[in-house]
Amino acid sequence: MKVKAAVLRQMGASHPYAESKPLGLETLELDAPGPGEVLVRIAAAGLCHSDLSVINGSRPRPMPMAIGHEAAGVVVAIGDHVEDLAPGDHVVMVFMPSCGHCLPCSEGRPALCEPGAAANGKGMLLSGECRLHDGGDGALIHHHLGCSAFADHAVVSRRSLVKVDKDLPLDTAALFGCAVLTGVGAVVNTAKVQPGQSVVIIGLGGVGLAALLGAIAAGAAQVIAIDLSEDKLSLAKQLGATATFNPAYVDAVGEVKTLTNGGADFAFEFAGVVRALENAYAMTRRGGTTVTAGLPPPDAALGVNVVGLVAEERTLKGSYIGTCVPVRDIPRYIALYRQGRLPVDRLLSGIISLDDINAGFDRLHDGSVARLVVRFDEQGTAA
Repeated sequence: MKVKAAVLRQMGASHPYAESKPLGLETLELDAPGPGEVLVRIAAAGLCHSDLSVINGSRPRPMPMAIGHEAAGVVVAIGDHVEDLAPGDHVVMVFMPSCGHCLPCSEGRPALCEPGAAANGKGMLLSGECRLHDGGDGALIHHHLGCSAFADHAVVSRRSLVKVDKDLPLDTAALFGCAVLTGVGAVVNTAKVQPGQSVVIIGLGGVGLAALLGAIAAGAAQVIAIDLSEDKLSLAKQLGATATFNPAYVDAVGEVKTLTNGGADFAFEFAGVVRALENAYAMTRRGGTTVTAGLPPPDAALGVNVVGLVAEERTLKGSYIGTCVPVRDIPRYIALYRQGRLPVDRLLSGIISLDDINAGFDRLHDGSVARLVVRFDEQGTAA
C-alpha cells in the first residue's frame, strides 16, 4: 500500500529546520505485515528530542529513514502468529521491541533487549526485515526505532505494541510510549523514589515534566525543577513543583543544596548536556543518587571525582526507557492518569499537521514546547 511519511535522507541539518526542510514528505510503498507484525493506522505521533538528535546527526542512524517513534494508533491488519490483537484495537507504540528470549528480557529488563537494540541500530524491524520502500525506485527506507511513526500507516513488530482501551484519547495515548515511560519510569523504576524524599529534575521537556509528575505521584516531599525556560518553570510550578530555579540567573546548585539541607536524595538529568549532568551530580547529598536519561552525542564524557563517589557512597545510574516493562508499566501509568494523579495531557503543547513537521522541530529545538503531536484523521491522512 502507499503511505505518506516524513523521510530523512541526510543527517546533519542545521536549525532552523523550517528553512532547510530536512524532513521531506514522500509517498512510500509499505509492504503487508509479515509474521509477528502488525499494520497500524497512526492517529497521533509526538515530536521528541530523540527524533531531533537523528535529524541533526548527533545520534547517527542509517539513511534514508522514515522518522518518528512516539505514537498511538489503530490496528488495521495482523500478520501470521499474531493472536492477541485484532483490527480495530487501539495500541501505543514502544520504540524498543523486546524479543522476550535474550538474557535481559529473561531478567525482566526488556528495555535492554539485545536483538531489539541490534534491529534499531540497523533501521530494521525486530524480524530483521524492512517493510518500507521508495515509491519510485523501490529502494529500502529504514525504520526509525522500529516505528517510523510520522506516517499515516506503519508496519511494526507485535513486540513494539501495547494494547490500550479505546476510550483513551489517542493524542494523549501517544505520550505514554516515550515521554511517560522514560520520565515516570526513571523515577519509579530506575530510582525507586519513596514518599517523603527530595527530588531534583533538570530539563523540562516532555520527559522531564513526565518525571516531575512521576515524582509527585510517588509522594516526594520536595520536587525541584530546573530549566532555562521561564515558561516551562511556570508550567512545572502549576503541575506541583515545590520550587523552581533558572540557572541562567541563580546558582542552581547552591540553591538546591540550601533548600534540601545539603543536597537532594535524587537528581534526574533529562537535558542531554554533560554540564547539566555535572550539576545534577553536585545537587545530590552524600549517599544520594543521580539518574540520567539524557542522550548527548556519543562522544560526550563525564568526569567524576572517584574519591567522592566512593567515600560519600554516591550512586550514578543510567536509565533507558525508564527501565520499563511496557506491557506492565503503560497500563499502570494510564490508571494513574485516569485517577488524575498523572495529568499527562497537560504536557501536550499543541497539535500540528504532518505538513508542519519541520517547523515543529524548530519549536522543539528552541525549547518553547514540551510535546507537540502530529495528528492524523480517521482515514490516516494528516489532519
